[in-house]
Amino acid sequence: MDPITFSIIRHRLYRVVEEAVITLKHVSGSAITNEGHDLMVSLYEADGTLLLGGVGFLHHLTSAAEACKSIIRRFEGDVHEGDLFLLNDPFTAALHTSDIYLVSPIHYKGELIAWSACFVHVYDIGAMNPGGFAPEAQDVFSEGFSSPGLKLVDRGNLRQDVWDTLLNMVRGPEMVALDLRSMIACNNVAKDRMISLVEKYGLPTFQETCKTLVAQSEVQLRERLREFPDGSWESRQYFDVKGEVYKVLLKMTKKDDELIFDFTGSSPQSKYSVNCTKWASLGGLFAPLFPLLCYDITWNEGVIRPITVIAPEGSIVNCTKPSPVSVATVGAIQSVNNAACTTIGKMLASHEKYDDQTSAVWHANHFAVFMFGKNQKGGDAIGILTETFAGSGGARTFADGVDIGGEIPNPISRMANVETVEAMFPVRYLFRRRLQDSGGGGEFRGGTGGELALVPHDAPDGGLHYVLSGKGSQFPQSEGLAGGNPGAINDYVWVHSPESDHGHNCFSQSLSSIPGEKEAISWGVFPLMGKDALYVRWNGGGGVGDPLDREPASVVIDVINEVISPEAAREIFGVEIQGEKIDAAKTEKLRKSIREERLLSKGGK
Repeated sequence: MDPITFSIIRHRLYRVVEEAVITLKHVSGSAITNEGHDLMVSLYEADGTLLLGGVGFLHHLTSAAEACKSIIRRFEGDVHEGDLFLLNDPFTAALHTSDIYLVSPIHYKGELIAWSACFVHVYDIGAMNPGGFAPEAQDVFSEGFSSPGLKLVDRGNLRQDVWDTLLNMVRGPEMVALDLRSMIACNNVAKDRMISLVEKYGLPTFQETCKTLVAQSEVQLRERLREFPDGSWESRQYFDVKGEVYKVLLKMTKKDDELIFDFTGSSPQSKYSVNCTKWASLGGLFAPLFPLLCYDITWNEGVIRPITVIAPEGSIVNCTKPSPVSVATVGAIQSVNNAACTTIGKMLASHEKYDDQTSAVWHANHFAVFMFGKNQKGGDAIGILTETFAGSGGARTFADGVDIGGEIPNPISRMANVETVEAMFPVRYLFRRRLQDSGGGGEFRGGTGGELALVPHDAPDGGLHYVLSGKGSQFPQSEGLAGGNPGAINDYVWVHSPESDHGHNCFSQSLSSIPGEKEAISWGVFPLMGKDALYVRWNGGGGVGDPLDREPASVVIDVINEVISPEAAREIFGVEIQGEKIDAAKTEKLRKSIREERLLSKGGK
């Protein structure tokens, strides 16, 4: 087709998604949506295949496609103009029950021409714990309301019976209603803009553009894959839940113009809610693939076609119903993200043309701290600490990772201001800052994570409670590349305040200075009451290259800026510093000594 018209329509489609995202954020009153950007908006073809993926958490682009296809199958013959459908069943398409998809058919002159879809993590879903994360759930039935598909709006009319039933099953129905209305508004904007686009250029031109767009993406990705040598690259992720260790193994094989992701050998499904379904695993590996391999390619069905996924049924990456999955997004799914990021990074590094696009693993271990209780005004409050979206950047082959640098699977993630959290919950921050020595060592170091400490403040009930879940604190997961070290692990500490107020420092600026008994925690529901404190530190990004090859001057700058400690400068990077200057002779001697010790530890001479 005419390339100018094609380009104009393609950019108009991007603007449709962008405007729908803005609408979603402006209507929503949830910090996890409008601050953390835990959202997604995308466009789909009439048959439900992905037409144009939007921003937000990219795991959902393929899952929402399956949601559209499932609705088409389930409501065959009953999809009408003005309808809107809800789906959140993890064993049908969603990642976990808290992630509700609203999908809307788009008709033009009576003909179904496309779909719009969006998701947010709703304020509550009626699970055993407020907010939806249920670390002690025995099965999916304990994780809240779940639907494989229902019609929420029928030919433009809200189904009040369905609406009332949904809100009857959740905590904070007013906030859940606002979440749902924000998604309804989002789909309405997407539909209106799409119809305006078709009216301007005509349906045949629009359909030809969609066909060309998908075909173009497939051609571009296949051409890129053919540039790399055939081969296989492997990665493995370990994590722990209450002392039980799980692994996600991945072997990525590139042959001609196709990629095969094989998770054979991963742990069997868990009794804990860190499992994910096959649709979640599919989304989990595409989340890093889209930005790493297809940064200049439109994200749609054409990108999906060259990819094959093998995820054994009954494994932690393809669990069977009724396995619990509420923690999947920060559990097995994120391990799939990390493993895919590593294997893709290794493949990129195998070609000189793409070596500078190689990245070590970014923020690899979300901490999902959902707080709930009465706020300062006596109202109910449920929400997540959005610092988990602040992330940390993995190092590149030519530069350090970005400190507090977000994450690969969500290019627009961010954390809320301290004041936003303190306004929503009866808590006060003692500190929130960049975490020293958290980035993986390397010729180029990983970006730092962060640390924070909270105490109750002006709480009518004396404090509140929080849900803590994730992948534990035992294993580093932000893998390095080419000899680079992994980023530091997460850590969670419950500081039990002394019974006496004597010596209590309400302005402590480090974990060690907060008075009280310190208890390591990592999984479950805990109180934050009285003068107790919660301390959280989150992982840094992986490093790239041997830390002993790092420029000593860069090490000194990091020490001066307190990004790394003098001890790390010496022990990891082999740099001796006197004051703020390098002792060149001692540094050369130390680095030589460390290299000799490495050889001896490997049985060398």
